[in-house]
Amino acid sequence: MQFRQQALSKLQSPEEIDLPVRFARPQGWLVLTVTVLFVIAACVWAVTGTVSSTLGAPGILTHGQGSYILQSPVSGQVTAVLAQEGKRVAANTPVLKVRTARGTAVVRTLAAGRLTTMVATIGSVVTTGADVASVERVAHTGDPLTATLYVPAQSGATVPVGAAVDLTVQSVPSQKYGVLRGRVKAVGRTAQTRQRIGAYLGNSQLGEQFSQHGQPIAVLVTLDADPHNASGYAWSAAGGPPYAVDSMTPATGAVHLAAQHPIDWLLP
Repeated sequence: MQFRQQALSKLQSPEEIDLPVRFARPQGWLVLTVTVLFVIAACVWAVTGTVSSTLGAPGILTHGQGSYILQSPVSGQVTAVLAQEGKRVAANTPVLKVRTARGTAVVRTLAAGRLTTMVATIGSVVTTGADVASVERVAHTGDPLTATLYVPAQSGATVPVGAAVDLTVQSVPSQKYGVLRGRVKAVGRTAQTRQRIGAYLGNSQLGEQFSQHGQPIAVLVTLDADPHNASGYAWSAAGGPPYAVDSMTPATGAVHLAAQHPIDWLLP
């Protein structure tokens, strides 16, 4: 009966129009105002603001003309090494002497360049077609260095020509001398196989290393010159290292991609 009486009372006075209306408290208005301003600011930033990103990729410093692997044309035992690793050699330069069943044979370079790796040593036995050395093609002594980065194939399209690149060189402490500056000169159109990378760099192990996560895209980077530095190139730290940087030195590149508006991430 108690609930019935309450229901009847409600029917007799359905609207409590005589009660005062309670408006929002000042604290509520403050929170609402701050929220609206934050949303407006975020929308403006999404349309007018820009966000830059970087793409990291392993690479190596070279002279940009590739290398070739010198193979022995004969089988026998190496009796003399006639060229020094790291030195420049002319075409047809004697590199090794090999004692064969028919006498002594001389292994010579095919083209001019810098002898980057000497595989054969005195006393070692080589077979016909065995790798004995690798030579980096260098047309002139003063040819500038470049960097070749190996970017994942799915990210190659995001790398614009002319993009700034920061290179951390393995032989240079970045904490002390900073990073090497450069810019993207060209982006490859086809993925590089392990064999192709190894043949270009004159080192099959590098071909394995740069393709261990799939076939990459080759990105050619020119280095910013600075004749006032000992290395001849521009670094993020004043002066850079007090010594020259050699080719075939491993490096890691950070490519600065084109800046994007945040709203572009939301639009198809």
